[in-house]
Amino acid sequence: MEDFDDICRRYLGPLEPIATGMRANLPKMGPCGAILFDVYGTLLVSGAGEIGLVQAQPSGMDRLPELLKRYEIAHAPRKLQSMLRRGIEAEHRSQQAKGVDFPEVDIVRIWQEIIELRDLSLVKAFALAYELITNPVFPMPGAGTLARLCKKKGIPMGIISNAQFYTPIVLAWLFGKELYDSAFDPRLRFYSWQQGCAKPSATLFNRAKAALQSMGIPSESVLYVGNDMRNDIRPATEAGFRTALFAGDRRSLRLRYEDEPFRDVSPDWIVTHLNQLAEAAGQSNS
Repeated sequence: MEDFDDICRRYLGPLEPIATGMRANLPKMGPCGAILFDVYGTLLVSGAGEIGLVQAQPSGMDRLPELLKRYEIAHAPRKLQSMLRRGIEAEHRSQQAKGVDFPEVDIVRIWQEIIELRDLSLVKAFALAYELITNPVFPMPGAGTLARLCKKKGIPMGIISNAQFYTPIVLAWLFGKELYDSAFDPRLRFYSWQQGCAKPSATLFNRAKAALQSMGIPSESVLYVGNDMRNDIRPATEAGFRTALFAGDRRSLRLRYEDEPFRDVSPDWIVTHLNQLAEAAGQSNS
């Protein structure tokens, strides 16, 4: 059976963002003590727009029959998708009953219950392949340049993102393991499936804030970059971070204008290409 590298090699390929038509707003900002990122729709172009979105008509449906055959799974693609949605919804209800404000699932456990494979490595391989088929990803233009520049300048980088076990695997494969390991500080990686809750829970941002403070980095010097006003900009603002709304891909940009609670929230910056942040990072810690 294929390993994770084989699966990434099989399913990952170039994917371009779709312009949003928004204009960048880049007022002068002081040096950044650290830069934290969302992953899907910010660091990565996401074909589905975000992780965890069980779409009515996911991309790559034509590739699922071959995947199911390879893993000897008898369910039809549509039935499998329906079972996945029900499994996630049931887990969310269970966690909400226990008081979790924004639940997150362990996708491996959900898939174990659905496809009934005993070998955990096979379950994980299937989960990764299914995700890359239904939510293809590729580095956002400028992401690698920004990561290398921050590393060179000694600006700590971190992640606060809704994610599953395969998210760091995919990031390391796309950016290169050496760059991922060295540019994104392990103390500043807050993945939802490991933290037991999802954005926009304040828990993720407060844990990041505490980690930054332990490193001597004040909240007001931290820049958080994300593509969603509800999941990213509001909780980051409430944690005391400066914020940049990434408006570089129409698939993933979530302005939430229709939601009253978010109409009074404004990012410090609006960024339409990550090179704009690279220019700012080039002026930091110099």
